[in-house]
Amino acid sequence: MTSSGEPEKMYISYNNIHQLCQEIAPKIKAFQPDLIIAIGGGGFIPARMLRSFLKEPGHPNVRIMAIILSLYEDIGTIGDQIEQVGTQVVRTQWIDYNQSKIDLVGKNVLIIDEVDDTRTTLHYAVSELKKDVEQQAKSQGKNPNDTKFGVFVLHDKQKPKRADLPDEIMKTGNYFAARTVPDVWIAYPWESTDIVYHTKKALEQDNDVFLPSTTQED
Repeated sequence: MTSSGEPEKMYISYNNIHQLCQEIAPKIKAFQPDLIIAIGGGGFIPARMLRSFLKEPGHPNVRIMAIILSLYEDIGTIGDQIEQVGTQVVRTQWIDYNQSKIDLVGKNVLIIDEVDDTRTTLHYAVSELKKDVEQQAKSQGKNPNDTKFGVFVLHDKQKPKRADLPDEIMKTGNYFAARTVPDVWIAYPWESTDIVYHTKKALEQDNDVFLPSTTQED
């Protein structure tokens, strides 16, 4: 809490997000993702930024697909505040495999979200996508274990998680968090209605990375 009694916020600028993606990109390149699945809405912008840093000359961009998951809250009254962390995940948008012609079997699939908070949403996304892989593999007579999953988040909060991710992600180096941060309120720029004030606060908190530039653009 701040001295004014308001919850502590960590302000993150677009510049910071861009440079976090640049910083983590070499590690993710080693995973060699064939497909990015962005969890909306927080995963959309990092996914697009990261793709620029994954681009290899002479190779097509990594394709990005979007899923949207709603984390429904169990609302309960605590004193004068109403605040409970969501526990039930519901799909509001998923991949249409027939229309998109997406085949997950044998692919390296990178799932992107902005923050690993309770891990509930990430757990759901991985679990459901693995079910899709099993169905596709069965229909093709292939091995579902040929599909590898990775996870990238901008921030991993240091807190007990409500759900787990499989060892094939957590114990193989396929979990990528650009920063591990305390359990504070993270204010992302796409949530702001006053981006000038938001950026000013981010600069005051010195949250930017400021990596040295390696290329010059006209």
